[in-house]
Amino acid sequence: MIRIAVANQKGGVGKTTSAINLATALAATGWRVLLIDLDPQGNASTGLGVHQSQRVNSSYELLTGDCTLDDAVIHTKVPKLDIIASTVDLSGAEIELVDYEERTDRLKQALDGATPGRWDICLIDCPPSLGLLTINAMVAARSLIVPLQCEFFALEGLSQLLSTVERIRARFNPDLSILGVALTMYDRRNKLTEQVAQDVRACLGKVVFETVIPRNVRLSEAPSHGMPALIYDMRCAGSEAYIALARELIGRLPRAAKAA
Repeated sequence: MIRIAVANQKGGVGKTTSAINLATALAATGWRVLLIDLDPQGNASTGLGVHQSQRVNSSYELLTGDCTLDDAVIHTKVPKLDIIASTVDLSGAEIELVDYEERTDRLKQALDGATPGRWDICLIDCPPSLGLLTINAMVAARSLIVPLQCEFFALEGLSQLLSTVERIRARFNPDLSILGVALTMYDRRNKLTEQVAQDVRACLGKVVFETVIPRNVRLSEAPSHGMPALIYDMRCAGSEAYIALARELIGRLPRAAKAA
């Protein structure tokens, strides 16, 4: 199972929106997808229509060892897309996990126990921080997707994220690599947006995805209806961008993984 963390310590850059819609796009092309909501806010779970009453076992219980991976999985309304939901209990996990042995490996150990062949790919929606939850995601994953808002302050946080990735590589997961940086909330009418995009591409080169995600009202509306934008309005500019981004993502995966 391919494991990809969707992470950026800055909030409001489109992590959850990207995780939901990339997962949906991959499922639509035939991939069996597992989405893990590792954000205490639980927005990915809400955005896929998972009601609070369904979240009996969540990513919190999974990390603390109170349930197995199979116990936590919830089937969504999207065919071939499963989710491990999040609850507010996860907000205390950062403190509780400090007392656990191998506290940075909790999610990796849980995913290692997955039934072989059940899912082709796992996307992990990380919280807007570089704490223990995000570290667990980076230790469990082989690749990282970084949604980056096309604004000046987003650039400042990027260097901090990159240095954290280097520390994770050195101490916990030497196989971790950045699969791509996705430019989000792109507004062609704003000159600063274009300048930020140019600066990021000049700095990171081909690591930046060619596809950019535009500012789009439909992307913002979809979660309130408990569905991904790709289902809420497949023809809107945001949905079309995520479909293109999913194609680009698949093109960057190892050939062996795509063949499987």
